[in-house]
Amino acid sequence: MGLNRQHQLQLIKDILTDHQLDCCGTVAEYEQVGRVIQLMLAKETLDADVRQLLTDIYDYSQKGTSVSSIDAHIEEHQSHLAEWVENIPLS
Repeated sequence: MGLNRQHQLQLIKDILTDHQLDCCGTVAEYEQVGRVIQLMLAKETLDADVRQLLTDIYDYSQKGTSVSSIDAHIEEHQSHLAEWVENIPLS
């Protein structure tokens, strides 16, 4: 049984919150965020704002899988992380 939309968004929000607060992460977290967003973009009917938000987060996660310093990548995106965490709709 897969995760429903609310659980998928909560998972993304939880990982991004950890990145924001801890200023560290893992390639596996970036890969997981990317997979969940790919599924949502392919299967879900999303309004334009949510689709753009998820696309921006997806780009962040894809770049995060290949950077030389994950911590520096997270630090560079602190303002985006705060915005994304605040704007992820959970209802």
